Amino acid sequence: MPATIDGPDFIALQVRDVEAAAAFCETHLGLRRAPASPPGAVVFTTEPIAFAVREPLPGVELDDIARPGLGVALWFRTPDAQALHDQLAAAGVPIVSPPQDSPFGRTFTFIGPEGYALTAHGG
Repeated sequence: MPATIDGPDFIALQVRDVEAAAAFCETHLGLRRAPASPPGAVVFTTEPIAFAVREPLPGVELDDIARPGLGVALWFRTPDAQALHDQLAAAGVPIVSPPQDSPFGRTFTFIGPEGYALTAHGG
């Protein structure tokens, strides 16, 4: 039988300012830092897949990119998408698409650390 993969096991956004991106995730999204992170990164205690913000990998020049992550859909589960939307909007976080009902619950897309478009869904 050929070798296979099980699916995503770790997701990280490459950012210019790791601490500012981590602060955004903590302040606006309620994420908590994991007890340990590798150098140049902040890992959060997310389930079922670990999520982090990290320094760019060699050869990645974020200053040359108009919008990081273009073409990648990154969704985060939340118990209450509408409440999260309202909280982010009140804090001045740009909303790309307003809340709407979908097969995955209420969804909306916002601009996260350093311009990444992130979608929240749930309850």
